[in-house]
Amino acid sequence: MAADHIRPVYHPAGHDSELRAAVQDLKAGRWVSMRNLLADTAGWGLWTQRTQVLAAVAAGSDAVRTWRAEEPTNVAATVMHTRVVVERALRAHREGHPRTKELWQLGWEACGAAARIAPDDPVPWVCLLALSQLDSKQRLEEHRLAPPGPMLFPGPWELLSEADRRDPYNREAYHRMLQFVYARRGSRSLAEAVNFAQWAASTAPAGSALHVLPLYVRVERYRRENGQEKALDLHWVTEDATRDAARALDLWFDRAVLAEASLLDLSHLAHALWGSLQFESAARVFEALGPFYATLPWAYRAREPGQAEEMFLRARSRSLAGAREARGDPPG
Repeated sequence: MAADHIRPVYHPAGHDSELRAAVQDLKAGRWVSMRNLLADTAGWGLWTQRTQVLAAVAAGSDAVRTWRAEEPTNVAATVMHTRVVVERALRAHREGHPRTKELWQLGWEACGAAARIAPDDPVPWVCLLALSQLDSKQRLEEHRLAPPGPMLFPGPWELLSEADRRDPYNREAYHRMLQFVYARRGSRSLAEAVNFAQWAASTAPAGSALHVLPLYVRVERYRRENGQEKALDLHWVTEDATRDAARALDLWFDRAVLAEASLLDLSHLAHALWGSLQFESAARVFEALGPFYATLPWAYRAREPGQAEEMFLRARSRSLAGAREARGDPPG
């Protein structure tokens, strides 16, 4: 398989060639490609994914502000403004910036305005979920509502519900909820994260990326245990780890539109299948990744910082070799 010899490339847009072109223009300060791309985007799942990627790039420039000045009534421009303000608030929070509280307030106000202008759009509610992690002590009442089921935690469930009403099982909404869990309880959050991920996956339909969510929690637990030296240890080959990886393959990978799949989801699935020694299945996911990869979760398995790519290449090579062996192909 030629994939053995391809050096992987990281790009936030992954296989979405139209998004890659818009990102390239956006990096140069040009917003027209972004506007045209969003105007042609069909489906809330793809809309959410594209606006998230674009906002991560636009947050470091004035491109969206320029767009809004040129087209003040454009709804997509308003949604992108919300995305950018929220992204800046999250970055300020991670960096401990003194403007965090101010940016949080601006983000909250932008979400409200976008929700009124675009009432059917899940993104304003996804953005409110993203901001909820800044309220780690759950001072706001909307962040400590009763959960919808046992073994879950008080949290921003109404925000998740609003996103769900507009786009059921929206991938980013549930990942934002998971980030809220981690921010809420620190070291005690892992048990709650496990329960949440299993609950979300158990309720999601076939083809939903939420079936990958338990794999993220397993990686987070490994990371917190400083397991980089353990290689292929029992953390990855236990019965439940193997089952979670196989379920994600069956219920998501085999039924999803892979052209729209998140690189992070594909990388976590490839990692889980490789780690649980399911090399034939892992090879299929590595082949779907093609020339792309994401640094996570490979960076957590590397012995030294900056060796994520090397870890990815080792895992891919072993998986593709395992698939060849299983088919009886000649080595090499």
